[in-house]
Amino acid sequence: MKKHLPNFITLLNLASGLIACIYAFDDNIHMAFLWVCIGIFFDYWDGFVARILNVKSELGLQLDSLADMVTSGVVPGLIIYKQLANIQETQGPYNLTPETYYMAIVPYLGFLITLGAAYRLAKFNIDTRQTDSFIGLPTPGNALFILSLPLIVSTTNSEAVISFLSNPYVLVIISVLSAYIMNAELPLFSLKINPKNLGAYKLQLGFVIVSIILLIALHYLAIPIIILLYILLSVVKNATTKKEIA
Repeated sequence: MKKHLPNFITLLNLASGLIACIYAFDDNIHMAFLWVCIGIFFDYWDGFVARILNVKSELGLQLDSLADMVTSGVVPGLIIYKQLANIQETQGPYNLTPETYYMAIVPYLGFLITLGAAYRLAKFNIDTRQTDSFIGLPTPGNALFILSLPLIVSTTNSEAVISFLSNPYVLVIISVLSAYIMNAELPLFSLKINPKNLGAYKLQLGFVIVSIILLIALHYLAIPIIILLYILLSVVKNATTKKEIA
C-alpha cells in the first residue's frame, strides 16, 4: 500500500486542479485560488512522502507532472483567458470585419501560459540539473503569481492598480513573460532548508521571513512581489557567485 500513497496524494493535486477549473469557468477567482493552493499543498507532500517511504518511481514522476499540468498550467491560462474575455464583454461585442477579426483571438493568448507550463514540465522531467534547485520559475510559483492578479483587482482600492491589471495589453504581455520565465535558463536558489545547518541558509531564511511579513502586510498584493523578489534575489546571487568564482 505504501508505494501507492504518494500517487494517491498526487491524484488529490489533480482533483484540486479540476475543481479550480470549474470555479475559474464560473469567475469565482477566490475559490479557484483556494483550490490551486490546496493542489500545490498536495504537490509538495507527494514528493515528501515518496522520499520518506523511499518509494520514488518513474510512474510517480510522470503522474506528478500531469497533475501539475492541470493545477499549475491549465488553471492560470484559463484565468487570464477569462479576464480577457470579460474585458471584451464589458467593451461590447466586436464587429468582426477583416480588419478587426484578429481581436477575437486575444483572450486565447492567455493559454500561452498553459503551453509554457507544458513545455517546462516536460523539460523538467528529463533535466538532471534540477534535483536540488530550479532552472526557470516552477509552475506552482507561476500559477500563484497569475491567480493573484485578479484577486488584487477585486480587493484593492487603488484605481491605478485596477486600471493596470485590467489592461488587456498588460495581461497579454504578462502571459508571454510568464511562458518565457518558466523556461528561461535562469537558476533559482533552492528553498529547501536543512535545520541542522541553518547558518548556510541565510538567504533562504531571510527570504522566508520577508515573505511572511509581506503577506501579513499586503495580503494578495504580496504574492507577485514575493515571486519577483525571488527571481531578483536569484539573479543577484548568480551574479555574485560568478564574480567569486572568477
